[in-house]
Amino acid sequence: MSTVTLVGTRLAESGTEFVYQGEADGCAGCPYRSQCLNLSPETTYRVTAVRENAQTLECAMHDEGVRAVEVEPVSIRANVPAQGAYAGSKASLQGSCPYVECPSHEFCEPAGTDFDEEYRIQQILGDPPHEICHLDRSLELVELDVND
Repeated sequence: MSTVTLVGTRLAESGTEFVYQGEADGCAGCPYRSQCLNLSPETTYRVTAVRENAQTLECAMHDEGVRAVEVEPVSIRANVPAQGAYAGSKASLQGSCPYVECPSHEFCEPAGTDFDEEYRIQQILGDPPHEICHLDRSLELVELDVND
């Protein structure tokens, strides 16, 4: 189900994904707060439609203003512990990893997730892109539902 919100004009293009960070200091006193701050913080969204004929509104945070768009939360690809990982089960991320050059790093610390949360696994995607985990973790690449 889509939600109508305001995003910076640079993000206002169908297919653009972003992680909503919540209210910023510049939002205080803004007349458009209720239309802008209606998403869940630390959640990844995809713009599904840009409202036609919507005007660009001034914004203290976006130098080129904001526009009305429709967004939907998106699932996130992540590495989770392989043991007990199957579609429909819940899993948590293993924790931070200092090996930022590893091809799996973006899946071990995916944007829009929290290490203290459990997420439902939508789909098993298979082996992670790394050959060896330097933290000796047994991981599975999955698609997580962050809307649960």
